[in-house]
Amino acid sequence: MTQETASYSGPERVFSGIQPTGNLHLGNYLGALIKFVALQESHDCVFSVVDLHAITMPQEPGALINQTRQIAAAFLAAGIDPDKSVVFAQSSVRAHTELTWYFNCVARMGWLERMTQFKEKAGKDKERASVGLFDYPVLQAADILAYKATHVPVGEDQKQHLELSRDIAERFNREYDRPGFFPQPEPLIQGPGARIMSLKDGSKKMSKSDPSDLSRINLTDDADTMARKIKKAKTDPEPLPETLDELKTRPEAENLVGIYAALSGETSEAVLARFAGQGFGVFKPALSEVVVESLAPVTQKYNEWLAAPGDIDAVLAKGAERATAIAEPVMEEVRDIIGFWKAG
Repeated sequence: MTQETASYSGPERVFSGIQPTGNLHLGNYLGALIKFVALQESHDCVFSVVDLHAITMPQEPGALINQTRQIAAAFLAAGIDPDKSVVFAQSSVRAHTELTWYFNCVARMGWLERMTQFKEKAGKDKERASVGLFDYPVLQAADILAYKATHVPVGEDQKQHLELSRDIAERFNREYDRPGFFPQPEPLIQGPGARIMSLKDGSKKMSKSDPSDLSRINLTDDADTMARKIKKAKTDPEPLPETLDELKTRPEAENLVGIYAALSGETSEAVLARFAGQGFGVFKPALSEVVVESLAPVTQKYNEWLAAPGDIDAVLAKGAERATAIAEPVMEEVRDIIGFWKAG
């Protein structure tokens, strides 16, 4: 069988991870967490708190462990079931770092130099950026392929990194003459609600790194804070239009309508049909009601999990065992393929 005709024949599996950096917000909830919850009903899912990725940027000493628990708590509060899905901390499974080194010897510098996110994160002085920041797309490839994941939920900003994972998988298979050993992971591009924008600037994605807390709704916000942030959200003076085409030139209005639609389960067209011709003095209170109604139960569960760190740790420990049980047989085969010596 030639490399061109070989294809991966193993089971379908989903992998995704979230970094433990800062509070999760509405954009994470709509763009990732509720998608993860839905996927676990139809797929074999592995969800990780990717703490190894977090240390590519400076960390406050001692803070990482609690930040890891916070992301795990958010997973659980959103509805990810640790009996259905594998939930674990990335650093607790050694396959991630081991496979990264092997992939470092397969990937090419030119591939990584083309990664636009490194250029954005490193800024003008890339010579002072850490090697980890430059190399973290290779770690992402290892995250995915250690489990032979076939599908990865990604936003548009991560498609380039998934392409790199595909390139690395293909080159490993070819260099070691093992057609179809690693799969070519496919993107699961998120549907409605995947790209929630800043409440202060409709041209920028909602981000936990934005210096303005008013730009996002955090999962830790109480109902009054959520309502206040919606009230202060940037808008324009025009009433809501009747069509989506008219909305496209109004990014802040489009964002708020999209949030309403995603949380209510309606289409944006249906939202406009109800509120067309009305101003934001009417729409914002209605949106606040939907936001609070949707997120308040999640926030309550989140706080309950955070109050029981031992329970979170138990979930992560069980998840690490399950993740290792999937990844270690893959790694044993990788070591044999490469030709490493082993005792016995």
